[in-house]
Amino acid sequence: MNLFYAAFIPGLQNFIEQVIKERLSDVKIHKLLDGAVLFETSISYDKLNFFCFNNIFACIDVREEFHTKALRHKEHKGNILNEHINTATEGIGNTSIIKNNSKNIQSFRIVVLNENVPAAIDDRLRAQAENYISRVSGLKVSRSLPDTEFWFLYRRDDNSKQNFSIFMKRLTLRSSWEKTLHKGELPPPLAWVLCRLAELKHSDVVLDPFCGYGSIPEAAFKYFHITNFIACDNDSEAAKYSTARFIKRKKGEFNFYRTDFGELYSLLNEKSVDAIVTDPPWGHFKENNEDGFLVKMFEVFEKLLKDGGRAVVLYANDENFANAIPATFELQEQIPILLSGKKAVIYSFIKKH
Repeated sequence: MNLFYAAFIPGLQNFIEQVIKERLSDVKIHKLLDGAVLFETSISYDKLNFFCFNNIFACIDVREEFHTKALRHKEHKGNILNEHINTATEGIGNTSIIKNNSKNIQSFRIVVLNENVPAAIDDRLRAQAENYISRVSGLKVSRSLPDTEFWFLYRRDDNSKQNFSIFMKRLTLRSSWEKTLHKGELPPPLAWVLCRLAELKHSDVVLDPFCGYGSIPEAAFKYFHITNFIACDNDSEAAKYSTARFIKRKKGEFNFYRTDFGELYSLLNEKSVDAIVTDPPWGHFKENNEDGFLVKMFEVFEKLLKDGGRAVVLYANDENFANAIPATFELQEQIPILLSGKKAVIYSFIKKH
């Protein structure tokens, strides 16, 4: 059995649990936390095929202990981490994870986190851990540009009243989304989540009236095999990028309109869209609401969506949004999340017949 630790956007716990159980028949979820899950399965990493995670790790060793007043003390948390780092270098845990690396992996570094915050450790202890991993794996230490990372992570689990520390190897080898995405561009895992909540089918006509840099159509094409996607955005830079991003799509698969979303009234047929999946510019929701933005948005939805059509919208956690929902839409689900430190909500609707 393989033990994995996976990180995701905070707030999606119930959704993540559902997806994991649907895809892995033998899964055992050990911990379901706000923004992370520890699960066990016979399926290997290369066959997991999860698109909702920010990062996935292979767990080498896990230590647990029940909450006490002492354990909540910052200094004691550091002692727990130090103790785990010290004993982990004695060969405890699944050392095969340390040994088995692809030919592309030549170097590593150690990352230490105390409840998701980088933590300092004693130089002697760090060197001890580096020497141990290097000896077992044959990899070289590279603290600036490594091919992989070994993490020591301490966290609290309020559900089980246990603290735990994990020694693990990072399996997802890429830069953080903050370094690779355009400003305001959705992280790919979140774009996948929105499309999944919209229950997209291959034959659906899908609309994103605030396409931006194209994260949502990219997820719809790549993972849901949509063949008719309509996108709209009035930002010149985003429009240029999105049209170039999907230029190789077959004629009719990707239709882009560089215009204000309100103009879609005259460009598309009434009740011609099966699903709307979108991320409006909610960073400016106050200004948008003053201009009647939300009312206008739902008017467009109401005209273009087929009866029974679905809409999934990511927006700020703001009461004005709920007040703007017309009676023709049934709110099925709302999921509060935390995105780049900002509170937001994923809303799922169905247009009534």
